[in-house]
Amino acid sequence: MPEVAFGTTAAPNATATATAPGSIGIRLLDVPVSEANDPRARLYIVDHVAAGAVVQRSIEVSNTTSSDLAVSLYAAGATIESGSFTGDAGHAANDLSSWTTVSPAAPQIPAGGTATATVTIAVPTDATAGEQYAIVWAEVRTSAGASGVTEVNRVGVRIYLSVGSGAAPAASFTIGSLTAGRSPQGNPVVVAAVHNTGGIALDMSGTLQLSDGPGGLSAGPFPAALGVTLAIGATEPVTVTLNEVVPSGPWLARIALSSGLTERTAHATITFPTSGTSSAVTTVATHRRSDATIVVTVVVIAWMIAASSIAVLRRRPRDGHWLA
Repeated sequence: MPEVAFGTTAAPNATATATAPGSIGIRLLDVPVSEANDPRARLYIVDHVAAGAVVQRSIEVSNTTSSDLAVSLYAAGATIESGSFTGDAGHAANDLSSWTTVSPAAPQIPAGGTATATVTIAVPTDATAGEQYAIVWAEVRTSAGASGVTEVNRVGVRIYLSVGSGAAPAASFTIGSLTAGRSPQGNPVVVAAVHNTGGIALDMSGTLQLSDGPGGLSAGPFPAALGVTLAIGATEPVTVTLNEVVPSGPWLARIALSSGLTERTAHATITFPTSGTSSAVTTVATHRRSDATIVVTVVVIAWMIAASSIAVLRRRPRDGHWLA
């Protein structure tokens, strides 16, 4: 019987995990304490473990249709190519998906209801070191009747699992250049060339701010397009589309990009062409103080304010006399 797959989503961002009316949705219910501050770990199953370890996460599957649904929960392989995290066709397996089980595997979810399940990843003791990718899918199949076509609707949560001893590989990237251009609709577009220099895949997000424009104008921030995933060692474009009323420039463009807790900022002077694209402009990295430096600075400022307050109090008159 032929099948038609549609509604296939592997949760590229926060909004993709939300459940639209008349559909199924999936989301994580727990995050490891060690990853609690990492935005990626709240969306995806992200972990670094040694060979032989067992990883468990809880997921919730929701049904906002008006009918009870039999949902199939399973893991399948995934790859990162050309800036996209892509689930393999059907139930195609890789090493990571073969280590992964979901229980219960076939819950019956009532209309408007939810079901919880446990994802277990049992890493073999002889597993090869490195990062692997898979997706936990929630799938519903419906028959189209006389046509004999089966419709497949599925939504998933990504798995990024790094295997190896010691600490997790570091995330790092550089913003090599900015290219100004115009979309076919005439909107100004900025494309950042981002290179993954770390040891794990990256999911990019961020904003672009324009300043020092014609007449001293400023514009933004404009959000970067979501869904760009950088494989280890890869260089991919991250695109920011601006409002059509933004003048051609020149502009000082400042871009801030992040993946999880790793952030980089850079700037360059750009001018938007009347059509097509201009030449790429090499960026200058913006050095940002670390969180620890910011905390120390705040503490020092607070101490200075407190010391000043004490000095003022010691000089206030009491009974006509100044305190020493």
